[in-house]
Order: sequence, then structure tokens, then C-alpha cells
Amino acid sequence: MKKILIIDDKLDIIDVLERFLLRSGKLEVTTHSNPKAALADIKNNNYDLILTDIMMPTLSGVEILESIKNISPSIKVIMMTAYNTQHKKDKSSELNCDGYIEKPFTNLKSVENVIFSALNI
Repeated sequence: MKKILIIDDKLDIIDVLERFLLRSGKLEVTTHSNPKAALADIKNNNYDLILTDIMMPTLSGVEILESIKNISPSIKVIMMTAYNTQHKKDKSSELNCDGYIEKPFTNLKSVENVIFSALNI
């Protein structure tokens, strides 16, 4: 089982993703709606992939990505965004982001495909 962490300040997004991804039987899913708590969790656990929103209060997804790459460069990170934030996408790419998912989700199977591709499963 691969361990993933979902970080989003919107609880409905977390709920939809968690329920859908758990159905695969291939993933152990942990969630956080508080980015600072998520970073503390990342320091204490070995995740294979982090799925994080770009635009959140207290810490942006780009700041989280920077911290993750300092904690463990091997963790895969996929960014989610509902905004066309090209600057943030460019910065994320510079930091070796492993993919993007656009919100709102129009097809959860395509979200799963992006995650499974990043994890090579």
C-alpha cells in the first residue's frame, strides 16, 4: 500500500478525494485541512505522495512544496488548483512538482490516473 496525504482547506474536497481514492484498495490515505499541521505530520511520517491545494490560508501549496522538498526530496507532490495561477505553477515546476490537478474535478478517474502515474502503480 502506498501512503498519501491530502492537504486542502476545503473539507468537501478532502472528503470526496479520500472516499474515492480509498476505493482502489491500493492507497492508505491521510488528510489535513490545516497546512501547518500537515507539515508537522510529514516530518513524522513517510508518505509516498502529497496531494496539496495551491491556494490556502496560512501556507500556500508552493510553500508546502518547498518545505516537503527540504524534508524529503523523494516524496512525490501533486498540486491542485481552482485558479489559473501560472506564476504559482511556474514556481511549483521549478521545485519539481510531480503534476497538477485542476479543480473542480470533472472526472475523478483522471485524478486517480495522475496519482497512480506519479506513484508508478
